[in-house]
Amino acid sequence: MLACIGLAAGSLPAQAGESAHAAMPAAHMMHADGMHPASNSSDDTRISLGLGPMQKQHQLSNMRSHLKAVQDIAGLIADKRFDEASTVAHQKLGLTPEMQQMCNMFENQDFRAMGLAFHQSADELGETLKSKDPEQSLRALHRTMNYCIECHASYRQ
Repeated sequence: MLACIGLAAGSLPAQAGESAHAAMPAAHMMHADGMHPASNSSDDTRISLGLGPMQKQHQLSNMRSHLKAVQDIAGLIADKRFDEASTVAHQKLGLTPEMQQMCNMFENQDFRAMGLAFHQSADELGETLKSKDPEQSLRALHRTMNYCIECHASYRQ
């Protein structure tokens, strides 16, 4: 999977000011489950969180930040900079007091539990990274990312 991330990132234009999203052909703008964002929401069987526009944008921003942190961690593991990767895992993905408060604001108890489990697994990832063992670190990153996959397969905004 990390190879896919690297290949995708390497194939995007590196021109200043051009976002990866804008550079992506429309045919590639599909969800991981193969659904096009413009598809009829009645076809989407995931559970809606019923977020308002501001909440939705805040949540999307957080998820983009999480994705960037995962990318940073993968790169730092590749560069054998485990202490820095651990810091990113704890600070950007871990269960900080602010993240705990935000997770507790969601009414859907299952979503809240999954979010808390994700952030706790990120703290476990941070601890594993301190071992400086690349195999164990990648396994821990895999476990953390499994929460992303499970959540996106189960919920929509």
